[in-house]
Amino acid sequence: MAATAPPLGPSPTRRPHAAVALLATLISLLFGLVLAGASPASAHAALTGSDPQDGAVVATAPEEVTLTFSEQIAMGDDSIRVLDPSGKRADDGAPRDLTSGGAVRYGVQLHSGLPDGTYTVAWQAVSADSHPVAGAFTFSIGAPSDTTVTLPSGGAGGGLVGALYGIARYTAYAGFILLAGGSGFVLACWQRGAGARPLQRLVVRGWVTLTAATLAMLLLRSPYTGSGKLADAFDLNGLQAVLDTKPGAALVSRLLLLGASALFIAVLFGAYAKREDEQERKDLTFGLATGGTVIAAGIAGTWALAEHASTGIQPGIAMPVDVLHLLAVAAWLGGLAALLVALHRTPDITSDAVQRFSRMAFAAVLVLTATGIYQSWRQVGSWSALTGTRYGQLLLVKVALVAVLVGVAWTSRRWTARLTERARTGDAAAPVEPSQTTVPEELAAPAVASSGEVDPERAAQLSRQRAALTATKEKRTRDADPDRSGLRRSVLVETGIAVVLLVVTTILTSTEPGRTEEEAARGNTTTAPAPLTRGQVNLSLPFDTGGRNGKGTVRLDISPGGTGANSVHLWVDGPDRRPLDVPEVKLAFTLESKDIGPLPVVPDRLTEGHWTASGVQIPMAGDWKVAVTVRTSDIDQTTIDKNVKIG
Repeated sequence: MAATAPPLGPSPTRRPHAAVALLATLISLLFGLVLAGASPASAHAALTGSDPQDGAVVATAPEEVTLTFSEQIAMGDDSIRVLDPSGKRADDGAPRDLTSGGAVRYGVQLHSGLPDGTYTVAWQAVSADSHPVAGAFTFSIGAPSDTTVTLPSGGAGGGLVGALYGIARYTAYAGFILLAGGSGFVLACWQRGAGARPLQRLVVRGWVTLTAATLAMLLLRSPYTGSGKLADAFDLNGLQAVLDTKPGAALVSRLLLLGASALFIAVLFGAYAKREDEQERKDLTFGLATGGTVIAAGIAGTWALAEHASTGIQPGIAMPVDVLHLLAVAAWLGGLAALLVALHRTPDITSDAVQRFSRMAFAAVLVLTATGIYQSWRQVGSWSALTGTRYGQLLLVKVALVAVLVGVAWTSRRWTARLTERARTGDAAAPVEPSQTTVPEELAAPAVASSGEVDPERAAQLSRQRAALTATKEKRTRDADPDRSGLRRSVLVETGIAVVLLVVTTILTSTEPGRTEEEAARGNTTTAPAPLTRGQVNLSLPFDTGGRNGKGTVRLDISPGGTGANSVHLWVDGPDRRPLDVPEVKLAFTLESKDIGPLPVVPDRLTEGHWTASGVQIPMAGDWKVAVTVRTSDIDQTTIDKNVKIG
């Protein structure tokens, strides 16, 4: 009998109102502390230069205004507006992509014959990590003058739509943590918990929360990055435009994976919970663990593919690291939530299960530490950015919270060790006196009226009294065991800190990284940097598919233009030099002298007329033939090629 761990926790007939109220109060206070000083989040992309510069006075009117950014962005019509002193448009309203080599530049043509005075440039775009960015500045022709234009003070993605989108982002992370972490707790720590109703409700609520939040983000995406009007959430044209973007594709992929996770949940809490044969249960455990890990990694990947990890330096390393980081967070914090529910709502969780979670949480902390160090280096880049930027300061807060959480977790491990030791020795909790737990005879007997029938009013009164006595008995039983009470208190504190940690982490995902912020600060004090051409391969290939709207030019940039992994950006322009939206573009690389290839590349559509592919492998240097296939309709297609030196 000593091999069986004693059950922990009170009977599920008693809801721990005091504990829940304490947790809610703690969460509310800490939420307030974190969010009280939170300003609107910046996004990843930043304006690093312009021509003319902010505040510049030029002698003659320029032909165009150009903006340079720290990373790839998506722009639409009217994304750049130039307003004269009276507030009228001074541009032709068609931003042109002037990106070449390593410099991300966009420009807009100005009207001819512009008079002297102060002009306002207002711009709005979507950065490659899915966040909207906007800004404005002024320059003057001849001499500064008064202007009726007021520079916008609010950031992009604000207002009611921005608030709703932010709430959806927070709840999406929370839902994923409960879904993945709760399922992981059942499979890895307490398999008998698959039949526990409280744990089933926790995981199902996590699934519902994540699904609802993902649908909300998909509908709000168009107004969030565009008009800012809530009514546009149901605009089908806007929704179609969102589906053609990388963030939209990530959200749709998440919904498909959530469909697969619904089947996983049904098996976990259905056939698996009812399985009695140990060998069958073992086989099913392996299958569920494998399938669940794949689904959880896929859902985590939808964040990595559309946010910070997909842009900046080393995206090929950063994205899998980000997936590992999210899975570790879910295993630790989601498992912690499941443990808290099990301790308070299930009568038979064992000390062995708590100890297994303790080991799983320790492994998750190790993964979080390793991946967090890499992410911090990648996003911060310098000691000055760690203390001098908002991202760095939030990162320090996150590190402090993790340290506190680890300290509280260590206390929980001590309580777990004491419970496990007691299980091995067979010690029981301190007994409760019979006089404290025995239900009086008059309460145990049914309420009978003088006529011999049951009195409903008296029966209800006795039922309430019996429930009160039962609750008192359970509380005394629980409080009589200091080890179990100590474990519950420490886990409750852990959960409260974990919720605040989740809030800070979510704010970090929508805050401009310190590395980018410093780069933008340096860029705003200098002229726009010259395009980087060292090593890059730049091609311009005219094409004609023979059909309607079948003529245009393909511009191709391969960077760094050497052996190994390269990033490719491809633009399709029409005869009027404006972006041409075509159904399909494909690439192929062939090194005929070594009989290598063709190596196919299928780029992703970033925005209208702009396609991109990362991690394009060039195995060796040589004279490569680059073939571009452009399809302008269902039947009109052509392939153009050119030989270039790579490496």
